[in-house]
Amino acid sequence: MRAEIIAIGSELLTPYRLDTNSLYLTDGLNQVGIRVVHKAVVGDSLDDMRASFRQALDRADLVVACGGLGPTDDDRTREAVADLLGRKLELNEGVLRHIQELFRRLGRVMPEINRRQAMVPEGATVIPNPRGSAPGLWIETRGHIVILLPGVPAELRAMFEQEIRPRLTRLGHDERLFTRDLRITGLPESEVEQRVSPLYALYPDTETTILASPPGIQLHPRVWSRDPAQANQILDEMVKRMALALGEHLYSTDGEAMEEVVARALTENRATIAVAESCTGGLLAERLTNIPGSSVYFLGGVVCYSNELKSSLVDVPAELIESKGAVSPEVALALADGIRKRTGATIGVGVTGIAGPGGGTPEKPVGLVHIGIADERGPRERRFQFPGDRERIRMHASQTALDSVRRYFLFPRGRT
Repeated sequence: MRAEIIAIGSELLTPYRLDTNSLYLTDGLNQVGIRVVHKAVVGDSLDDMRASFRQALDRADLVVACGGLGPTDDDRTREAVADLLGRKLELNEGVLRHIQELFRRLGRVMPEINRRQAMVPEGATVIPNPRGSAPGLWIETRGHIVILLPGVPAELRAMFEQEIRPRLTRLGHDERLFTRDLRITGLPESEVEQRVSPLYALYPDTETTILASPPGIQLHPRVWSRDPAQANQILDEMVKRMALALGEHLYSTDGEAMEEVVARALTENRATIAVAESCTGGLLAERLTNIPGSSVYFLGGVVCYSNELKSSLVDVPAELIESKGAVSPEVALALADGIRKRTGATIGVGVTGIAGPGGGTPEKPVGLVHIGIADERGPRERRFQFPGDRERIRMHASQTALDSVRRYFLFPRGRT
């Protein structure tokens, strides 16, 4: 079965609102064996909506739309679909009573405008919405299925899990999507592709998507199959070959974030960590503490933007900052060693750099970051030059600092 997703709402065509529903729906449909072949975002114009649904029905067996089921004049999804299919809108008394009851529980009288949400195209099946006033609709027409869901993510997700997924599963799709999620750091997208692309010809029934983001590269090999054992065997073999091609740059084969990998390494080695951050502004500590149970290994951190706090809180000598500059290998080393000694942690990490957009010089450009890591044998440091804007540079720096900790345990005899 081929599906198309339509996200409805003029606000989604502005830079202020992001469509996340289609991502969730894609995953849910794939899990029940339905391929999403097209997505569209359309505004609140009736003509545009009708055209979008018409095109979707020409391309797909299943159309899932989200949004435009509210009570206001610009909520026109019901009207657009009913008009396209040549069906009348009829008042559904059960839906109306549900909406009236919702308002009664709030101690309010239902505004007359909400009656619009009880108007249902003839022949449609109402999908209950336990979290809101807009019901979903399931419409079958000429061998196609049209599903209309509200745009509020919490409502949509609850309705999909409780009502839509079971209905689609009963349709008997025996083909499923099997996939893997590989995470890579320290390599550009082009080099990752160059290393793994020879494998594509060896597995012609698979598809591989490569995604680039500031934390690193993601590889998603996937295969549609009716045989789970065979699909998993193919993907397992493919992942093993990819791991050989990517080497130490591959840090997860099951979608784990870098902080999860580092958390496991610290826990397994009964090690603790403390951080002293400048340009990352606490992002490194925030990522380390995102993991439940992080108090076992994370002792604490200091965000020391000013030179004075670098000295008073982390014991970086003022004369070192004066002579070498706050962004320097020497200060990164001193931050790492200072926070380790101050806290008694197994590992200390220090980060200093220029996140921009200003503050760079020819000698020390924007994106320059020094990362230090220290243990009982002393500190060591590496210099990096990261691309992008301030947000991307900070994310790159935090990712690379975490990767330095991962590599500390990966190469116990030659830790860098």
